[in-house]
Amino acid sequence: MTSDVRELQPAPEKSRPATWPALRALLLRLHFYAGILVAPFLLVAATTGLLYAASFQIEKIVYSDVLTTAPAQPGQAALPLAQQIDAARTAHPQGSISAVRPAAEPGQTTQVLLNVDGLPESTRLAVFVDPATGKVLGAEHSYGSSGALPVRTWISTLHRHLHLGEPGRLYSELAASWLWLVALGGVVLWLSHRLRTLRPDRKATGLRRTLSWHGSVGIWIVVGLLFLSATGLTWSTYAGANVDKVQTALGWTTPSLPSSGGDHAGHSGTSAQPASGADADRIAGAAAGSGLSGPLEIVWPAEAGAAYTVKEMDREIPQRNDQVAVDPATGQVTAELRFDDFPLAAKLVRWGIDGHMGVLFGLPNQILLAALAAGLITMIVWGYRMWWLRRPTRGFAAPYERGGWRAVPKAVLLPVAAVAVAVGVFIPLLGISLLAFLVVDVVLGRVSRSR
Repeated sequence: MTSDVRELQPAPEKSRPATWPALRALLLRLHFYAGILVAPFLLVAATTGLLYAASFQIEKIVYSDVLTTAPAQPGQAALPLAQQIDAARTAHPQGSISAVRPAAEPGQTTQVLLNVDGLPESTRLAVFVDPATGKVLGAEHSYGSSGALPVRTWISTLHRHLHLGEPGRLYSELAASWLWLVALGGVVLWLSHRLRTLRPDRKATGLRRTLSWHGSVGIWIVVGLLFLSATGLTWSTYAGANVDKVQTALGWTTPSLPSSGGDHAGHSGTSAQPASGADADRIAGAAAGSGLSGPLEIVWPAEAGAAYTVKEMDREIPQRNDQVAVDPATGQVTAELRFDDFPLAAKLVRWGIDGHMGVLFGLPNQILLAALAAGLITMIVWGYRMWWLRRPTRGFAAPYERGGWRAVPKAVLLPVAAVAVAVGVFIPLLGISLLAFLVVDVVLGRVSRSR
């Protein structure tokens, strides 16, 4: 073990600036603190994220009885949408129609989404109808624009805030806030190390072997971790609010459909509208004539006679995200919003969100997310193992000194501190926890020197 530790010392510093040893010690200390104190939050986020990556396939299996049906017989056409909607309303007369998602492919069911009093926020009742026979196969709660059914909703909520509501979101924001810093810091430390390589050293043993795997795997997954951190922060409470302000100031917000007639999809309640779906077929025909293709969502207006909104719901590449507004009286398209006309920044936001959710590339996207989550989990386990192998009680001295950041020349430390303050203000949970780490480090350093 002693030889392992000796081999793990950093490469000679002769060719590096004099400030590098002090900066490296500061970065190593920060990486250590994050590994010990923040890693548990990252571990929870990665574990629940791994489960979420599998939730799409779980949903298809659990709800196969309502999501799928026998394909229509040769020559058998699907029933008119109005007839399918009437069948759903007969089975579930409560609430009001929010939207309809016609079956996009043979063997799929039509979903009639109802706003029903008493449902949680952003939740609707989805009634599943066989498009060939008009038979109602069942009903389930549908959450958000992705239409997550209860199992996937439960897993998503677990990943987002552990079913603890707004207080629970602090855990995921803290994890996302630190993930990019831990990942980039680890890359810098690994590239400055004698063991740096893209492949783990399978011949090594003990501490050296663990570090080899920790560093090599980290290099392979660092880009994915940075992506998850950046996109995760857009959903966070505090950093997310700052991201919204920047997007608004720079004009990066997602454009909205003009004169759409008051889309209220996703909100519980009732509205003044006809109970039947008599206009649905005309609306769908007008959208098809405007170039929209399935999967579609026809959104009911908040008021009778107002325009319907028809949205393309294909989130996979190549995406179909166009929208049109249709006047029910004339059946004419009154407004259009084409995804090709989105600003590049708005497109990147859309792609980033869909990639984080695992829908941008379908199953390959979900497999990649699972691999990233598994890689992060193993990285954290290896990190704790390294700490355990060289813990102070075994007589090993730490490769850094508490309070060592004071050795960094002021000409370097001040710009670094300014950047840290700016980042800390923009990402508040990172700033607060980083300040706490530095205060603890200074206190422990003084106590150690006084002894």
